[in-house]
Amino acid sequence: MTNLEVYVLSGCPYCAKVTTKLDDLGLEYVSHEVPASHSERTEVEEISGQTGVPVLVDPDNGIEGMPESSDIVEYLEETYGQAA
Repeated sequence: MTNLEVYVLSGCPYCAKVTTKLDDLGLEYVSHEVPASHSERTEVEEISGQTGVPVLVDPDNGIEGMPESSDIVEYLEETYGQAA
């Protein structure tokens, strides 16, 4: 079991890309819906240093706040995919 968390915004295609990968890999995760306004995303900013989403948190592997959907998908494949 993993302790994965992902910060997402409803309707965000980049967020959907990450959650689809999580689902495809059969990973359990907690999803946190963030406010639409960047100025209200204080929790995301504290974790990742920026207000964009998606953001992945994987404390089991020292990931405290990884932004950028392509980087997250690549990380998930390398860490939890078939070859891992």
